[in-house]
Parts: sequence; C-alpha cells; structure tokens
Amino acid sequence: MGRAFEYRKARKMKRWGQMAKTFTRIGKDIVIAVKSGGPDPDSNGRLRAIIQNAKAANMPKENVERAIKKASSKDQEDYKEITYEGYAPHGIAIVIETATDNHNRTVANVRSYFSKCGGSLGTTGMTDFMFDRKSVFRIPAEGIDTDELELELIDVGGDEIEFDEETDQLVIYGEFTAFGSVQKFLESKGYEIKGAEFQRIPNDTKELTDEQVADVEKLLDKLDEDDDVQNVYHNMKDE
Repeated sequence: MGRAFEYRKARKMKRWGQMAKTFTRIGKDIVIAVKSGGPDPDSNGRLRAIIQNAKAANMPKENVERAIKKASSKDQEDYKEITYEGYAPHGIAIVIETATDNHNRTVANVRSYFSKCGGSLGTTGMTDFMFDRKSVFRIPAEGIDTDELELELIDVGGDEIEFDEETDQLVIYGEFTAFGSVQKFLESKGYEIKGAEFQRIPNDTKELTDEQVADVEKLLDKLDEDDDVQNVYHNMKDE
C-alpha cells in the first residue's frame, strides 16, 4: 500500500485523537449560531443542527449547555467566518472555511502553510466555483424505503441519497438554500438526525499518484491542526 497509505492512515487516526479540537470547533459553531439566531434551539435551526452534531461527536451535554450560555453573554467575542481559496501541490483546488477573532493571524498562518508545502494561496473565487455547496444530513438507514424518501425529499429541496456502509446511515444531499426545509421535514417524520452540515462537493476530482497524494496531505494536515480552521475541502480523488 506504500508510504502514502500509511500517511493517510496516520492522519485519520490523528483526527480521531483530536477530540478536544473537535469540541473547540463545535464550540465556535455554537457561538456563531447563537449570535446570529439566538440561544433557543427550538427557534434556531442552525443551533439545533450543531447540537445534533455535538451529540454525534460524543460532546458532553454539559459542555454544549455551557457553550450556549457563554455564547449568549456580552463578554463572548464574536467569530468572523472567512473563506480562503488556493491550490495545493499538483494543482489540487482547496477551499478553507475559518472562524476567527483575529483575521491577520489567520491569514498569515494559512499563507505560511501554503508556502511551506509548495502550494499557493489565491483570491476569492479562484477555486470556489469548482465546488457545489450542499446541505448534508445523516440518518439511520434501518427500516427506511429510500425510493419513497427520495421522492418526498424532492418537494423540500433534497436531491440525492447515498448509503454509507461504514456507518449504516443514509446521507441526504440537498440544495444549499434548502437546509431549513430538509431539516424540518426529517424532524417532522421522526427521523433521528445523526449529522447536519453544509459541505462543498467538488464538481470533478483529480487523481494523483501515491507520492503526490502524500504531498497534498502535508498541507491538509497543517490546515487541520490550526484552531481557526473549521473545514477544508479539496478536489483530490479519494481511494
């Protein structure tokens, strides 16, 4: 399987071991959601989805409640959501979503990662057009007629369902603007939502050699380790 496989395996295990970092990122999501829509999950769909994600990540309930309370206070700093775009080595397009209270620090760090790893940080619109923004939900697959569900989802903005064998879940994709309507539909049907988020899906993917993949992974690792980085998307073809 080679060096690149071992590198990806180590990176995956490292991600699983970064539970504290995951909780920090969820905490930032909570702050942004509360600041924009209030602390009541019943009336704030984005916050409700983040709480569901926190549960799926095994974040303790008391941590979530504490984060919501802190986000509601006047002392809580605001986080600004900023997106960066660029190219990794070997022409791989990258889109980075950040949440930061210090734009100068974040852009300096992101630029240094690209520079050190042989990539180039670009300008707005440089790579974003290569991705479709989607609403993505996960629900348990057991006992669900996917054909019937897919037909029902069309009316609320859903457009595709995939089965994830590893988790035994259905992955539901919908239009970016349909997040609220798809969420309400799934909740009204009593489905247990295991995850709810926005994703950038590449329109096309680029296949690399194992050695080239390892080069790109070095940049992805650097970005993943940064506390200001929330999500990283690329168009490198997965195995």
